[in-house]
Amino acid sequence: MSEAPRIIVGTISIGEVLSLLKREFPDVSISKIRFLETEGLVTPERTPSGYRRFTERDISQLRAVLTLQRDQYLPLKVIREHLDSEPADTPLVVAGSGLRPDDFRAGAGRVRMTRTELAELVELPEATVAQLEAFGLITVTAGGHYDEDALAVATVVARLSEFGVEPRHLRSFRVTADRDSGLVEQIATPYSKPRDREAAARAQETIRELASLFVQLHATLLRAELVRGGKV
Repeated sequence: MSEAPRIIVGTISIGEVLSLLKREFPDVSISKIRFLETEGLVTPERTPSGYRRFTERDISQLRAVLTLQRDQYLPLKVIREHLDSEPADTPLVVAGSGLRPDDFRAGAGRVRMTRTELAELVELPEATVAQLEAFGLITVTAGGHYDEDALAVATVVARLSEFGVEPRHLRSFRVTADRDSGLVEQIATPYSKPRDREAAARAQETIRELASLFVQLHATLLRAELVRGGKV
């Protein structure tokens, strides 16, 4: 007779973790959770029989990792450095968003806002939000709402507006993003047909790593140009 798994008080199984995260992150799978464990992003406890048992902090850490991947396209190396810098007893916060993972609502698991709601949240005129959409900097979902990507863009634009920057000044960013996206897809083509789910997770990580490197390159080139011009 096989030994029944000994339950560790205050923990849940990997299947229960999947059920908790599935509504918020439809693409998550048990293979994905195991992959994140092998990458050192979460370290669940183990029963004597080897069964994984996840604590509340493990679940918060998984939410933080998945949110940073989904919303900021950060590679696992960067996410790991961010998490490692936080004390073990510090509640996890999604970097750059001001939100804790639990602040993301259940259901579709994504932000859903009208133009009025988005404008009020980032403190921009609705006309400016309409211009952002006209210039292709933000788009509405199939359901006619703005999601977390639109929120992230509008938040940055709101900050830029304090310096007199208008949506029409930012059209080149859309062109650059489209071009770079195409190049990332081209480079990642060899990884686009993985044979199993764990390989699929690694393929997604490759794309995120490429995206992060492109962002770093843009930032480095901009800084170098400003230095050459004597601006910084």
